[in-house]
Amino acid sequence: MLRVGLTGGIGAGKSAVARLLADHGALVIDADELAREVVAPGTPGLQAVVEEFGSHLLGADGALDRAALGAVVFADPDARRRLEAITHPLVGAQAARRMADAPADAVVVYDVPLLVEAGLAGAYDVVVVVEAPRELRLARLADRGLPREQAQARMANQASDSARRAVADILVDNGGSLQDLRARVDEVWARLLEAHG
Repeated sequence: MLRVGLTGGIGAGKSAVARLLADHGALVIDADELAREVVAPGTPGLQAVVEEFGSHLLGADGALDRAALGAVVFADPDARRRLEAITHPLVGAQAARRMADAPADAVVVYDVPLLVEAGLAGAYDVVVVVEAPRELRLARLADRGLPREQAQARMANQASDSARRAVADILVDNGGSLQDLRARVDEVWARLLEAHG
């Protein structure tokens, strides 16, 4: 098994790279998806978040209002650390289970936004970092409905581009077109297969 850590700042296009790698045959594990699973209604994770932050963060359906929680934790570093102390171990355990279930010959790509922040680079055979210019990232996030101030606050809570570059085995420039990105991911896949031996 080849363990690939895939990361990049918010809006850089990490998810697009993950989808393209999946098209090539990679088994993708999405940390954001796992983060939603561990706080789904009825889970111990959701119960712990509600105990820590309050039931006002629950919607009428009993699900976590992720936007309301995001507004709290991205404005308050201490609140973010408290949330991460609850969710990160749960997400890590879920990811470990998925990796353990992967076929021995798989190229497993763990799509994890906070790879650098959590000090996880050493857990992977290859680290792929996706980059794009800051203004382009802000424009993409605005297109997704995230106000500029909130996008900037989230960027400020993430590792710097230089910190991500420092752990990168492969750097993917996503400042161009989707066609450019496809060509770059084709090259990345060839390098991963070579690394996989």
